Amino acid sequence: MDFLEGLNDPQRKAVQHIDGPLMIIAGAGSGKTRVLTYRTAYLIQHGVDPFSILLLTFTNKAAGEMRHRIESVIGSQAKNIWMGTFHSIFAKILRFEGERLGYTSNFSIYDTDDSKSLIRALIKEQNLDDKVYKVNLVLNRISNAKNRLIGPEQYLGSSVLEHEDRLAKIPMMGQLYKSYCARCFQANAMDFDDLLFQTNILFRDHLDVLNKYQHKFKHVMVDEFQDTNVSQYLITKKLAAVNQNICVVGDDAQSIYAFRGADIQNILNFERDYADLTTIKLEENYRSTKAIVAVANSIISRNKSQLKKDVFTSNEEGDQIEIIRASSDNEEGRLIASTIFETRQKENGFTWADFAILYRTNAQSRSFEESLRRLNIKYRIVGGLSFYQRKEIKDVLAYLRFVVNQNDEEAFKRIINLPKRGIGDTTIAKIAVTAAENQMSIWDVVSNINQFQGNRGSAPIEQFADLIKSFKLLVEVEQKDAYEVASHVAKASGLVRELYEDKTVEGLARYQNLQELLNAIKQFVDSEENEDKSLGTFLQSVSLLTNADTNEDPNDRDKVTLMTVHSAKGLEFKHVFLVGLEEDLFPSQMMLQSQADLEEERRLFYVAITRAEKKLMISYAESRYQFGRLKSCEPSRFLNELDSTYLKMAKVQGKKDTSAFRPVQKTGFVEKSTAGSASAAQLIQKPKQNTNYQHVPSADFKQTAPENLNEGQRVEHQKFGFGLIKKLEVNGAERKAHIEFEKGVGEKVLLLSFAKLMVVE
Repeated sequence: MDFLEGLNDPQRKAVQHIDGPLMIIAGAGSGKTRVLTYRTAYLIQHGVDPFSILLLTFTNKAAGEMRHRIESVIGSQAKNIWMGTFHSIFAKILRFEGERLGYTSNFSIYDTDDSKSLIRALIKEQNLDDKVYKVNLVLNRISNAKNRLIGPEQYLGSSVLEHEDRLAKIPMMGQLYKSYCARCFQANAMDFDDLLFQTNILFRDHLDVLNKYQHKFKHVMVDEFQDTNVSQYLITKKLAAVNQNICVVGDDAQSIYAFRGADIQNILNFERDYADLTTIKLEENYRSTKAIVAVANSIISRNKSQLKKDVFTSNEEGDQIEIIRASSDNEEGRLIASTIFETRQKENGFTWADFAILYRTNAQSRSFEESLRRLNIKYRIVGGLSFYQRKEIKDVLAYLRFVVNQNDEEAFKRIINLPKRGIGDTTIAKIAVTAAENQMSIWDVVSNINQFQGNRGSAPIEQFADLIKSFKLLVEVEQKDAYEVASHVAKASGLVRELYEDKTVEGLARYQNLQELLNAIKQFVDSEENEDKSLGTFLQSVSLLTNADTNEDPNDRDKVTLMTVHSAKGLEFKHVFLVGLEEDLFPSQMMLQSQADLEEERRLFYVAITRAEKKLMISYAESRYQFGRLKSCEPSRFLNELDSTYLKMAKVQGKKDTSAFRPVQKTGFVEKSTAGSASAAQLIQKPKQNTNYQHVPSADFKQTAPENLNEGQRVEHQKFGFGLIKKLEVNGAERKAHIEFEKGVGEKVLLLSFAKLMVVE
């Protein structure tokens, strides 16, 4: 098979380069996997023993796909290549050589749960406060140390690390790390990070072993090189030191895993380590339209730390990138769900699987999930659970369910020892038995625990019962609305504090999810549509939403994809919605500590843009609930960095079209662009409106049914006053009215499912 025929010139050169160090800079959609596959096949065709080829990837999926592709070209010889993830390959080597380090060949590999269990035991043994020495925090400190090749003795000897730990109020961290390593070794076990850490020690202390594998692997190749950490690069560099046949493939513009320890300097400085390096740039994009490629180039060109390349495409020009302005995050969800629904109806060639919604944080999925469900659009969440299936959400909802209904046994079992209050499974089982024997509810037993158990060991249960009683008062006596109750329950139960204090990446995501739930409850309470604002009614609306999960066919792949931008790396979709482009959200305020952090966020934005094949829409909300308050949002600075030649304001939301957004000296969030064409910020400029006008509703105000509203009618709105219906619009399952209000309020586009309007004569 002459596979060279189908390659462009740089791809062909990369495939045919056999001897010496090679760096392939592969732009988005440039056929990187194809080149790596064919290069491997080419080596074997030209006499290289497949047993002497080491090909390192970052995911098992990537390794599997590549092996399959190589097999299709050269046949079963592909099975003999040493190919897999860093961790799987070096675990294999450690099975052979681990005895040099004091391990047997059958050592255990601890997963995250095993590591956490051991850390909990050590914290207890050393009488440390588990509220300060949080498991996730300790595990992350240990993991980061290992990935930087800092062992326990070095850790304990570092004044910098000692200072950091004292500031973080965990001065015993070094000792915990030492104990953890000792116990792992004693158990003949390695954790995930050890597979790299111990390999580095093996090659450092046993030069004969290193020499053996240096001569074994004549060719070393690394995929996604921009994602390597210090430990991974050092191993790779050592293995290739004899033959110098190292080939790295990557794209510095797609380096987005700094929070996991990835070091972009590995790819930026690679040529310093190899004086005779050949660099080949794959710059032709086969994935996206000219408009998408141009916009992506305009954003990434802003980064200073990068390897220069000129990405281009021979594909069609394509549609302009549409900017969607939504009034709120809930409206953002509705607009995008409606657009997906309408596009799918209009375009015969589209399936649901052709659409993807990408967001910066997992918490943002809620508004899109709810909107998609209302339109009966099937979707899947990649890299996580559906919003209402996430543990922290189910925990809070279980508390709220039990406050409303004390007969809810499943909710009780979930919350009785959450956060931990020293009530074990045995005690819970005894309560259940006592309730059954006395033909009482569990709550009757719990709320009168002294009658059944006496004073011995009943204090934690009494405290729990008092907590629930205080929550019941809010609902039954004070008749607080759903948000007031939920907010108090989340705080008083200790769930908010527990998540807030977990400063790991995972902990932050869980905290954001909990806050988003509270935001959703506040939106429910504030919505004109909901007359009953009680907790029970909110819980009912959630259960109706979540029941849809149980009826889904797990084999059905024709679904809209929802995921974070991080999860989307390496994927492509015909139609991409990139959402939540607001300051503090994207770029993330949590991640911005330096110029390097800003460049990482910009690379993340670049990755998001380059997932789109045919069509890209970018949205932002003008307001979003945060900590229970409606907050005005500022459009992301990244919108202003896009080449506006390829942008237009989307008409989907019923706002004025692009022509209405004339260039002005100063917009709401950025100075006038110095470029020749209007900036994105200028496109987004809003018409001035009288925001001071306060309308007092008529005494006889009574809502007119939405179906009885017509164009040309004069109507009254409780907040905006009197106005004229200029246009009625049907968007999928939504009806909207374009209304020109009086008193300088201006034009508003209202969703008739929410807005209460009365026709006036």
